[in-house]
Order: sequence, then structure tokens, then C-alpha cells
Amino acid sequence: MTQPVRVLFWVQHLLGIGHLSRAATLARAMTADGMEVLVASGGEPSPVTDTGAAKLAQLPSARAVDIYFKVLHDENDQQIDDAWRERRTAATLDIYHAFKPDVLITELFPFGRRQFRFEMGPLLEAARADNVKIAASVRDILVAPAKPERMTEMLERARTWYHQVFVHGDPNLVPFDRTFPHLAELSDRVSYTGYVVDERIGPDGLDGQDEILVSAGGGAVAEPLLRAAIAAMPETAARDMKWRFLVGHNLPDAVFQEMQAAARSNVIVERARRDFPDLLRRCRLSISQGGYNTVLETLAAGTRAVIAPYAGGLETEQTLRAEALAAKGALQVVPEDDLSPARLGAAIDRALASPPSSAAGVDIGGAAQTSALVKALAGKQ
Repeated sequence: MTQPVRVLFWVQHLLGIGHLSRAATLARAMTADGMEVLVASGGEPSPVTDTGAAKLAQLPSARAVDIYFKVLHDENDQQIDDAWRERRTAATLDIYHAFKPDVLITELFPFGRRQFRFEMGPLLEAARADNVKIAASVRDILVAPAKPERMTEMLERARTWYHQVFVHGDPNLVPFDRTFPHLAELSDRVSYTGYVVDERIGPDGLDGQDEILVSAGGGAVAEPLLRAAIAAMPETAARDMKWRFLVGHNLPDAVFQEMQAAARSNVIVERARRDFPDLLRRCRLSISQGGYNTVLETLAAGTRAVIAPYAGGLETEQTLRAEALAAKGALQVVPEDDLSPARLGAAIDRALASPPSSAAGVDIGGAAQTSALVKALAGKQ
């Protein structure tokens, strides 16, 4: 009997949960395709992440405490140090050696997560010594590094270690070389997969039906959007509709409880839910930040959308993608530096008066295509 392809998928989220959510969607697709998948997660545990039949191994966790991702704290809320780095590397290698993968996938690295090169070096060395196939899983848009020479480092690491680079995007919307100028030098190992979308359909329900759905991913940087939406609500054409605010688990409890206490009778304030894609399919309008997963799931759901892309620190990714989709007429955009109740309310009314959005010809088959590419990389297809 042929043994299934074994895939170790390393992922590190630091602020939001988007990286982990996308990895979970890919892990579910690969297990559905007969592979055995272990997701090694180095961020804080997320109660809304579902890896399905894939296994999840929790590494000693790290999170960013500043918007520039320069200061990282560990699971005890202490700044990481060399002792933690050694413990983290040992834990990662223990998982690798126990699982014995055929394919190692690193999410974002080497195109990001440079702070974890202390761990990635030993892991990649071990995989190469065992003739394990190595692939990078990276979204469509990179954040511009503070130093231009970092791009050269990315290229060198990719050429040194990696057999494949899976770009989870569609070049007809945003080509990868728009934010990674060295793409031509990696063309022999880069594959566009299409966008990765959680397209699971849950049981029928009434939650979300014809509602205004306000969400902001993990919630760590959600407060400005949530407060703007609350203030805009009475002045919009949707003032008398039901509004549902999904507050990410990283938003402080004090803010969450304040929102609950102040909610009007037609407003529900609750923590983020695993059935978010189902709520999107049922709602009248989605108001959210511009994270990869939320935006693509909104398009797949065919839901009217207003996006206020997060642009803190050096972040440009959400804005670039949102602007590209807005140019196709797929959604309304309110820039973060222009986020006010009046501006947001006007965008809400424009969206409600417009036809529902669609994928606008964008390839959203990334989960299945990535699974096929992993099998081919492992020589099992």
C-alpha cells in the first residue's frame, strides 16, 4: 500500500491570525487530497482556527508587541532572548524528526519572518540532509522591507534552500514582482496557485441573514474600524438593519465589554466565530479590514463589501490588494488615514446601492492547486 505524502507546514503569525488561517485552509485541502499534514504553529493559539483532519503542534509562541514587528514577546509575555530561541529551535527540530516529512513548507519565510532565521537555518539544514523537498508558501504581496538589501537576502535564501515557491495569488490582479523585484531570477521554481479561500459551507442557519457584518480578523489592530463603524451606523441607510460585530480574540476584554454594554437593540457584539465564511454568504454587507483571507472570502461569497485596509507601521499589503480590487469594481475602499464615521458611512451607502461583489475573474482555486503542486513536488503525481 502506498504511503501518503507527509507534509510539515511551519507557520508563524505575529499580530493577526491571517497567516495561520491560510495555512489551516491549505492543510485541510491537502488532507482531503490524501496527504498527512502536521501544522507547526509558532504564534499564539487561536480559538477560531480549524485545521480539520490535519494535526496541529503548538511551538513555544511569539507575538509582536509593536506595529513594526521589532519587539517580540514569548508565551510568558517576556521579550524573547537567546535561551528562548534555543528552546524554540529545539522544539521545532523535535517535531521535524518525530514526523519525518516528505515535504517541508515554510509559510512566508524566506520572504518574511527574518527574525526567525535562527530557527529556520537548522530546520532547513536538517531537511536538506534528509533529501526532503522544501517549499515556501507566500501570499501575493510582500511588505516592503526597511532595508532594500533584504530583498537580495530573500532571493539568496530561496535559491539556496527551496525547490518550489508557491505564490498564493493571481498575476492578473497583483503580480508577485510588483513587491518582489527579483522574481525573474526565481522563475524556474515559482508557481502561482491562485488565491487561497476557505469555501466550506456549513449547515443552514439564520445568523448573518441580511445583516451588516463588521469584522477585523484577530482584532489586535481593530479598534479604530470598530469604533468608526459604531459611530457611522446611525447616519447610514442601514441604520435600522441588524448589525453584527465580530470582535477578534486579540482585542482587549475591556473594549469588547464596553462595546457590548453600549450596543443598540439591533446590534450584536460577539467574539469572532469559526463560521465566519457562512455569515459572509448570508449578510447584506461586509465591513472589514483588508486582510488576505477576509477579502478573498468576501469575494467568493459574492457579498457587498467596504474595506478599510490596515496600514500601520510598514504595512502596504492590504492597501495594494484592496485598491486593485476596487479598480475592478469589486468593493469600496476607505483608506485608514481617512477613516472617519462620515467617510465610512458614505462608503457603506455606496456599497448598499451597488450590485453584490464577485471574484471579478480572479483565480480563487489556490487551495486545490497548492495541494496538487505539493503532490507533484513529492513525486506522487
